[in-house]
Amino acid sequence: MRLTVFGATGGVGREIVGQALAAGHEVTAVVRDPARLPGPLHAGALHAVVPLGDPAAVRAAVAGRDAVLSGLGARGRRTDGITERLTGRIIEAMEAEGTRRLLVVSAAPVGPVPAGEPPLDRLVRRVVGAVFRDVYADLTRMEAALARSAADWTSVRPPKLTDGPCTGSYRTALGSAPRSSRSISRADVAHAMLGLIDDPAAVKQAVGVAY
Repeated sequence: MRLTVFGATGGVGREIVGQALAAGHEVTAVVRDPARLPGPLHAGALHAVVPLGDPAAVRAAVAGRDAVLSGLGARGRRTDGITERLTGRIIEAMEAEGTRRLLVVSAAPVGPVPAGEPPLDRLVRRVVGAVFRDVYADLTRMEAALARSAADWTSVRPPKLTDGPCTGSYRTALGSAPRSSRSISRADVAHAMLGLIDDPAAVKQAVGVAY
């Protein structure tokens, strides 16, 4: 497939790029700072590296793509609405070019509490939600922007992200999170996103992923 990946220098973004290249896909990376792209990927089979700050280049990067995947997100507890804002740029570029398939990373606390969630997990969710409330508010607004768009979007909602390996073994849930979601590796989030590209059931849906 011809794929464009936003946020390719982030933890999930790097995994998406690496796994997509390994699978033989053509990848265009769109990044805020091209100098931060890891050397092995920069020198590998990337079709192009495009700076996020160049609107014309971003439009060209999404034109004719089979899918656009975004690993964009805040880098700490505080956010100035960066995920909503940058995802808005992606949506605008895609709508201008007629590109439809978009997959983004969100977070499990943005969605509803799973049915039958144990009390301890509910408590952990509340605590984490309070600590990262600005981040989750940004992601909630981002998901609202997706719902208003013409894109065939999928929002992937992981719980705590780790640097573990890609196992390909995890649970998924449409519209919610798997019960007792605790963690998942960035590599497996990338694996899930690539696997959901051609899944019609995931179009215009949020998908929870967790071990």
